[in-house]
Amino acid sequence: MPSKFRITHFLCRPYDKKFILVVNILGKYNKILFSSVALCRCSEKRLGVSLRQKLTRPNTQVRERERSDNLSRFLHLHPSMTMGGASLCDSLVAACMSSASHSSVERLTQFDTRSSSIWPRRSRLVNNCSLHGSQASSRNNNASSSLFESNNTFLNPKQRRFNRASTSGQVTTLEMEKEAMANKKPSLEPRRVVVTGMGVETPLGHDPHTFYDNLLQGKSGISHIENFDCSAFPTRIAGEIKSFSTEGLVAPKLSKRMDKFMLYLLTAGKKALEDGGVTEDVMAEFDKSRCGVLIGSAMGGMKVFYDALEALKISYRKMNPFCVPFATTNMGSAMLALDLGWMGPNYSISTACATGNFCILNAANHITRGEADVMLCGGSDSVIIPIGLGGFVACRALSENNDDPTKASRPWDSNRDGFVMGEGAGVLLLEELEHAKKRGATIYAEFLGGSFTCDAYHITEPRPDGAGVILAIEKAVAHAGISKEDINYVNAHATSTPAGDLKEYHALSHCFGQNPELRVNSTKSMIGHLLGASGAVEAVATVQAIKTGWVHPNINLENPDKAVDTKLLVGLKKERLDIKAALSNSFGFGGQNSSIIFAPYK
Repeated sequence: MPSKFRITHFLCRPYDKKFILVVNILGKYNKILFSSVALCRCSEKRLGVSLRQKLTRPNTQVRERERSDNLSRFLHLHPSMTMGGASLCDSLVAACMSSASHSSVERLTQFDTRSSSIWPRRSRLVNNCSLHGSQASSRNNNASSSLFESNNTFLNPKQRRFNRASTSGQVTTLEMEKEAMANKKPSLEPRRVVVTGMGVETPLGHDPHTFYDNLLQGKSGISHIENFDCSAFPTRIAGEIKSFSTEGLVAPKLSKRMDKFMLYLLTAGKKALEDGGVTEDVMAEFDKSRCGVLIGSAMGGMKVFYDALEALKISYRKMNPFCVPFATTNMGSAMLALDLGWMGPNYSISTACATGNFCILNAANHITRGEADVMLCGGSDSVIIPIGLGGFVACRALSENNDDPTKASRPWDSNRDGFVMGEGAGVLLLEELEHAKKRGATIYAEFLGGSFTCDAYHITEPRPDGAGVILAIEKAVAHAGISKEDINYVNAHATSTPAGDLKEYHALSHCFGQNPELRVNSTKSMIGHLLGASGAVEAVATVQAIKTGWVHPNINLENPDKAVDTKLLVGLKKERLDIKAALSNSFGFGGQNSSIIFAPYK
């Protein structure tokens, strides 16, 4: 009795690259004797084909002498239908487009129906496709691999031996794949992150050592604005960088075109590498695919954009062609990576004044997750320009103590009247511990962990109960794997605003108030608020405190707020402190809270 082997349906699912294949064995009058449904993947995925076969009841009584051979033997005897290696997709498409009729199907697809009664039950065969192994081996193994491999439910002993021989290789391959997957499991050993280099551009210095020495001496970097005529503004003071040079670090042509936030970022980043002992020879040994840059900015290239708007008033032809790319916050990280050839994680984060901390924690996470070995991270901002000053004046956030600029920023003092804008950049060189030890790097401190939370309360005002800040601190301590008693130094966010200073102080008292060794200070009392760069610059100050064993003073704390217990605060002079673990806070508009923790490397 002539029969037909027909692939009646073929469907490709593009979202997971699977194929659905329906195979029907047709008997007399094209009645379906045998149906098969296959679900398979492309051969290059090496996942094989899972086939479910179902026997359907014949519509007519068929009496044949010979027991049916299984479908795999049919394909074995017909190499043109064999699916091997890379030819799988082409063969399926060809089978889909036509119906194959073979004269030899009769003896291979007839089922034993010597009983005249209709079969009392349905039987199911579960077939697998032998497509395992490498792409190369599958292409050269067409003769021994087939699309369908049936089980032995309805086979005689000879057929069972045939199937056992054909599937033994498949079992071995499955075992090899399982072993390979087990070997690919990531190591459970935690990857430690250490600080091996630092770079800064600040009103108090252009390297970490000069910067921190000035902090310890209680010098102020706040003065009258000289960058533009601000006589019409109620605030005329800022933490402005007076002298700055990119010589030897940035090409002169780029220096003229770039926004200051990018120039600060590039120079601070390269200084961090120099401070970390990363010379050209050392850099050549790095796997640059595992080196990344994550330096953010709260405001981006506001000066470039402002200049473009001024030029647009004349004509669009007068606009800087780089105004759009150089105004975006990510371009600083991109340009630094381009210069270094680093191809690892590269992006920026913009979370207002919490940007620096967000970038540092995310960079450390890339290392701990095994995605990178080296990361340059931090923040940069420069918006001491008319639109920047005017915007914050409109928010009523700035101090108007123009008569004595050095006294204007006074966190926790009863005479504080707002923050003072600053500019600059801070960059940390983070490394995986073993990577740093292998190259003989000097380790300044260890990064233990941190956290982020949101107040979900107001765009500029802090949450009255301080719940967001408390949660950030507690989560950071938990992430670092230490106890609250281990924290004995806090570099606070404290911006010199009436509401913000008190809310943070109450949160710190809630979390650490029982620790008699706790000392708290604010770097902003001397350099002002560097916006997106503040967290990174203060992280440098925190690491320097760990290195030197000295914590800088809170200058201008002459009349402490009555709601503040000065026992927790560093006074008007620097203090000696053996730091066990140090916390650095940064908060931003939108209720962005962040806390990161450093400790001496042991």
